[in-house]
Amino acid sequence: MEPALMITTDIRGEVRADEPMSRHCSWRAGGRADRFVKPADIEDLKTMLRSLDEDEPCMWIGLGSNTLFRDGGYRGTVITVQGVLNRMEMLSDDTVYVGAGMPDAKLARFCKRHDLFGAEWFAGIPGLIGGALAMNAGAWGGETWEHVISVDTIDRNGDIRTRAADEYEVGYRSVNGPEGEWFIGSTMRFETDMDPADVIDIKTLLEKRAASQPTGTANGGSVFRNPEGDHAARLIESCGLKGTRIGGAVISEKHANFIISDRAASASDIEALIELARERVKQQHGVDLHREVKLVGDAL
Repeated sequence: MEPALMITTDIRGEVRADEPMSRHCSWRAGGRADRFVKPADIEDLKTMLRSLDEDEPCMWIGLGSNTLFRDGGYRGTVITVQGVLNRMEMLSDDTVYVGAGMPDAKLARFCKRHDLFGAEWFAGIPGLIGGALAMNAGAWGGETWEHVISVDTIDRNGDIRTRAADEYEVGYRSVNGPEGEWFIGSTMRFETDMDPADVIDIKTLLEKRAASQPTGTANGGSVFRNPEGDHAARLIESCGLKGTRIGGAVISEKHANFIISDRAASASDIEALIELARERVKQQHGVDLHREVKLVGDAL
């Protein structure tokens, strides 16, 4: 039976049925979602959430840089707030409010313009603030939740709450908190005074990223978390897997913790290569690599 579409009469934003998620995933691969919604604003988001059946599967995406939709698709509703929840403003000399739909790189540039320090590394994260909050994104020694004072969330009833940072259990690339709520924004604190030697130059940071990572290619970002005391890329490379291909997916020659879709890879190609890397590292090094990438939906 085909899934029934939600009633969209009162929703002012975009609502699409049977949407190819390859359009919204940085791998440019994957199946279709039953529904894809981009609300017009926060009030529209509330209306949309309240229109969902209580048992309707629902997930949020940003720029799709750490998500792979399996080829069988997603039986539910996918929501994006890219370009919607994009409020960003100074609240005090050292405090910024930033919406979940704001690109990470724009936060880095905003802070630089306002002489705030510690946000420079956000320039190298290819996603939105909502995703950075959800996974405690980080790079070059910095992590998102080091700066979080509080977060605003919304639930399926459209109710908005403000929660303190200490209501969440935060670890390396992991954030656990109240279930059934999504981040819609955060109040964050940054440094107003730092030793110039400790400040990362954004241009230099981006040059280093381009030199060490396969930027400009269809990839999903870092595939695995770094195990304690080591690097996933080193372990994968030591197994001789750089350049290994399955279908249209290939392990990057530049950085072994990236998988590139260079020949219109299917999601199945990518997932098979992820599993191959994980199994080889386990066999040769006895290390369990844990995915940083989310696998969503049904396999064919």
